[in-house]
Amino acid sequence: MERTLDLLGMGQSACVAALEFTGPKRGRMLDLGFIPGGTVTALQESPFGDPVAYQVLDTVIALRRSDARRIIIT
Repeated sequence: MERTLDLLGMGQSACVAALEFTGPKRGRMLDLGFIPGGTVTALQESPFGDPVAYQVLDTVIALRRSDARRIIIT
C-alpha cells in the first residue's frame, strides 16, 4: 500500500515519491516544490483538520487533504 501525504503526522517529515496529478494541477504542485525526491514536513492542522500546513523547501503551504492524498511519500 502506498503511503500518502495526508497520513503524515504533525511534525513528521517524508520524501515525495510521486504525484498523482495531471495537467495544470501537476505543474502547479511541482512549482510549489512538491518535487519527487524533495522533503516535506507536516506543520499544523487547521482547527477542523482541513487544510494542513506543510513546509516545502523554505515555504509553508496549506493543502486540502484531498490534494494531499494524491502525493505519494516514502
